[in-house]
Amino acid sequence: MIAHDARFDGCFFVAVSSTRIYCRPVCRVKTPKLENCTFYSSAAEAEAADYRPCLRCRPELAPGNADVEAGNRIAQAAARLLEEGLSIENTAKRLGVTPRHLSRVFQCEYGVSPIGFAQTQRLLLAKRLLADTTLATTDVAFAAGFQSLRRFHALFQQRYRLTPQQVRKTSRRTFRRSDLLTFHLSYRPPYDWQALLGFLDARSIRGVEEISQNAYRRSIRIVQNGKVHTGWMEITPEPAQNAMRVTASASLWRVIPVFLARVKQMLDLSSHPARIGEGLGQLAAAKPGLRVPGAFDGFELAVRAVLGQQVSVAGARTLASRFAAAFGSRVDSPFEGVTAAFPPARQVAGLQIENLTALGILASRARTILELAKQVAEGNIALSPGSDVNTTIEKLQSIGGVGEWSAQYIAMRALGWPDAFPHTDLGIMRALGEKSPKRILEAAEAWRPWRAYAVMHLWAGGGVYESVR
Repeated sequence: MIAHDARFDGCFFVAVSSTRIYCRPVCRVKTPKLENCTFYSSAAEAEAADYRPCLRCRPELAPGNADVEAGNRIAQAAARLLEEGLSIENTAKRLGVTPRHLSRVFQCEYGVSPIGFAQTQRLLLAKRLLADTTLATTDVAFAAGFQSLRRFHALFQQRYRLTPQQVRKTSRRTFRRSDLLTFHLSYRPPYDWQALLGFLDARSIRGVEEISQNAYRRSIRIVQNGKVHTGWMEITPEPAQNAMRVTASASLWRVIPVFLARVKQMLDLSSHPARIGEGLGQLAAAKPGLRVPGAFDGFELAVRAVLGQQVSVAGARTLASRFAAAFGSRVDSPFEGVTAAFPPARQVAGLQIENLTALGILASRARTILELAKQVAEGNIALSPGSDVNTTIEKLQSIGGVGEWSAQYIAMRALGWPDAFPHTDLGIMRALGEKSPKRILEAAEAWRPWRAYAVMHLWAGGGVYESVR
């Protein structure tokens, strides 16, 4: 805390009894006396103890924590889903547990109830929207997940001892365009943006994604409560602030919680480079800022993985681009390279094999994609963080044409599982100089629970970015 070390931003929060305010460890205010400090592992826990967030360091901007570090995977998965705006009941159903069991493990892990955690997340998001956007207060309340404007005002003033209007007045930001949403998402340094951008660029789907100079752009399609929300986003780095600047079309304001959660997962913003470096040792020394690129759309990533089987990265990219152009829907954006949204699983499940083979896709791959789409559309497989990893991998491998490599790769990127390890990958074999999958698995035991990051370092160090999918 005294060093304001950004590597530990979001790992803990410090609450000061003399001011009743809690801060991030990177806060630049005068360092409080130790006897006045209490340390909490989450913002929700600090607020449950009747502390309010600092208006200077803004705890709502702190990066999150990676799944693997939670003592209870159910609690960590629940936190992700609650952050996206799911109710307690739907979260418990999604995780296959009872609400009572969820409350028990959540309280044990975070020191607060799921309801308390969800309220804190909604309030912090509302505070961010008030400070960073021009949305009307009513729109802020509903975008943050509140069902009642009266409840929003009452809880906001009770917790923060400020009105929403007062928070907006204290914001130092100057808004130039009201038709855009702009967010700053923090990360723990170092962050190798060029490596991640290069990885995404080699696999980008024309029409859906565009990489221009130092920016990543893509179309957005989010379904919530049966309604389809489309738009676009652009991501650029702000290294001086240890943050990413995310600009999005205003058409996405109703799905902001889901949108931000997906962006954070895609950019791997919850990663702890220092801890990962300790776990990987010399393997991570050359590129300590490497991240595991996630997926904004899990189904899109899974289709891309199937198309990439036994072909080059460039070949898979060509097929995926044809697929999006043929079956995707049009999206309006200010960028020439972002014109279409990738088709959803339900739409793809209704296609025929001939529709896919006409694009140059092998019949075997077409059958795999159609079955995958059917399983995702029917809800049998969920390709997003928070899903049970082992169960999802097992279900994926039950689909003809999805083997160990594809399932692990999907778990690595779509599920955001930091210990995924596609050990049969040719690039890994080449980097290790080893052809036996069994011996590769044995060697990788030393890298648990960070094997997905080991994969990224092996691919980068082995110079095989272009030979892997």
